[in-house]
Amino acid sequence: MSKHRLSKKGRYIAWGTAAAVAVVGSGIVAQTSMAATAWPAQKTFTGQAFDTCTAPSLAAMKAWKADKFYGGAAVYIGGKNRGCAQPNLTSSWVKSVNSAGWKLIPLYVGAQPPCQKSANPEKLTAATAASLGVKDGNDAVAKAAALGMKAGSPIYLDIEPYTITDKACNDAVLTYVRSFTKTLRAKTYRAGFYGFSSSSAKAIATATNKTDLPGNLWYALWDGKSTTTTDWPWSKTLFTDHSRGHQYKVNSKETRGGYTITVDRDAWDAPVAIVG
Repeated sequence: MSKHRLSKKGRYIAWGTAAAVAVVGSGIVAQTSMAATAWPAQKTFTGQAFDTCTAPSLAAMKAWKADKFYGGAAVYIGGKNRGCAQPNLTSSWVKSVNSAGWKLIPLYVGAQPPCQKSANPEKLTAATAASLGVKDGNDAVAKAAALGMKAGSPIYLDIEPYTITDKACNDAVLTYVRSFTKTLRAKTYRAGFYGFSSSSAKAIATATNKTDLPGNLWYALWDGKSTTTTDWPWSKTLFTDHSRGHQYKVNSKETRGGYTITVDRDAWDAPVAIVG
């Protein structure tokens, strides 16, 4: 993302390190482990969304909404690896932007892979993956709830690029993701995942065993194409029925309603937060 957790240069280095051409995957949509609980109906949004490191001011959000290009906005609700301060991101802000018509996409920057090249405040290991998944999952739900994002909302776990051909590393990441996902679902929050089509998102989409993996996939593929279908890199049977997001352009400096913000653009067709 525009500033995200890594610098722009760092993200390209990490992406290059993990590089592998995305290929068509196989299998069915990610399975769930949801118990027989009365789940709130999910709230979905289809259209243009943006993400930016620091949540913009309320005035900027209202001006951008009046411009009518974007309808969704991703916000970084937490995680030790979250890269930016969030002075605007409060429950009052969430309530106000929701009332203005915005559809919010909660994003949590989780523990990062042990084989990732960049430094991080929190990295997982094979030994800590399961316990960290529980810890971070509980924290993500607490952060979302404190902001007024209710049960039934999705939380998208952010895992940056890594070498998925490193089996030990990849297995540890999948253990963490499964643990995080199960923790969210136990508290009636839906699980989503943000990652790169050449690495972290590919690991989720092509995992042989999809039990307890997130049911919504937001893939970074910076091809400039505003779609969640024509450039979808994997089997068409995966993540169907409003379960995809596509980050298709990064570091786009845009002025709308007199406010200039550098954002990443997303084509969105997936769940968003339930507020109010």
